[in-house]
Amino acid sequence: MAEFDFDAAKQVIENSIGEAKSFLDDPEKMNNLLESMKAQVADLPETVTGAFSNLPTMVEMVKSYVTQEYTEVPVKTIATMVAAFIYLVKGKDVIPDNIPLLGLVDDIAVVTAALKINEPEFEAFKQWKASRNLEQTL
Repeated sequence: MAEFDFDAAKQVIENSIGEAKSFLDDPEKMNNLLESMKAQVADLPETVTGAFSNLPTMVEMVKSYVTQEYTEVPVKTIATMVAAFIYLVKGKDVIPDNIPLLGLVDDIAVVTAALKINEPEFEAFKQWKASRNLEQTL
């Protein structure tokens, strides 16, 4: 079985940056990707949903960027997250998803790598979102 570590996950993301940017340029294509990802994640077994707990916030960050609500982030950060989404939805998995639990190792690694690469930007978005939510409740 192929080893799939952080470096391999990072390489998967780097290889998909160009394709991810094409999604950012096409709102309909982006929306279809996000909807497909949402459906795929909804079907995940409960045993792995914790590993994907940041996905909703990642999706929100991408949507906020696309709608120009949140633009305080480099396009490469957003493209990195979109590249991870592309891998989740239509990637040629290194470890096939039909292998129970083990088949999700590469998917988890790619999402984790996208978050780790962009941790400061992701944390800044979460703070922006929290302050925005606070403003709306006042």
